[in-house]
Amino acid sequence: MIGGIIETAIQIIGVLILAPLVQGIYENLKAKTESRKGPPVLQPYYDLFKYLKKERNTTTTGGGIYRLAPYMVFSIFFTISFVIPVVIPEPTDFAPMVDFLGGAMLFSLASVILIIAALDSGSNYSALGASRSATFSALAEPTLILVFFAVAIQTGTNNPYITNESIANSFPTYLSLTHILSMIAFFMIFLFETGKLPLESSGLSEMGMIDEGRVFEYGGRDLFLIKESAWMKQYLLGSVLLNVFLFPWFMQNSVLGAIEDIPIMIAKWIFLILIVIFIEQSLAKVRLFKIADYLAVSFTLSIFSVVIFVLGGLV
Repeated sequence: MIGGIIETAIQIIGVLILAPLVQGIYENLKAKTESRKGPPVLQPYYDLFKYLKKERNTTTTGGGIYRLAPYMVFSIFFTISFVIPVVIPEPTDFAPMVDFLGGAMLFSLASVILIIAALDSGSNYSALGASRSATFSALAEPTLILVFFAVAIQTGTNNPYITNESIANSFPTYLSLTHILSMIAFFMIFLFETGKLPLESSGLSEMGMIDEGRVFEYGGRDLFLIKESAWMKQYLLGSVLLNVFLFPWFMQNSVLGAIEDIPIMIAKWIFLILIVIFIEQSLAKVRLFKIADYLAVSFTLSIFSVVIFVLGGLV
């Protein structure tokens, strides 16, 4: 009992602390590939501390949803960190609360809240980001649900911890076409949901604003919660990609094992970051109106992963 609580605490603290670190490693390595010095790896922590010190400032036209959204979104991702395999392969004490489908619904709920909050802010820029996000999410969210459904029917369970164990202990399942297609579809969704090129440009460029546009009016402590939530979302999605799809191995049990899993997760993340950077540097940026085509491809792959399993089983 005590050991389970400690393992759960390690996982939650790991998500909160490692999420900004992963973003810092990404920014630093990306700069190195562009022959730039780049920001230090710990820069996201400095930014969060800076936001936290500032007073909370809000637009006068914003309503109640706009003001509560940062707290609601942060709470959602904090809740998800209880129930998916991040640093431990065995279920936490809260894992029975949710399954893959429930986790996908929570991710979607956070996105919907940010869209409504952006519209509630009264800002034209935020409304622009909200409209684009709503348009593209119509394909992205069903893909996420279908991918989890494909993994669930393949392993016979929708519990992420049991799924991780099933795939790790069955190499034929890992190499099956169903698993490979769902892995590719999920990776494509990961690129979209985390705002990585060649899909989206971060910053204040109107032509590339999607996620940045939705939170354009936030500042101070609200921005602290928004940024931390965005990095937690990236870390949680990436952890599912790494621990369920790409590398379901090397996760350790027990409290000591949970601590040992932290450097293992960092090593996995560095590998994933290098793949993302390679894609960014190799492909030209997709134009805004082409993002729907990109998401349609990921949606099609997720459908094929389910159909292939139904028609042909694991092979």
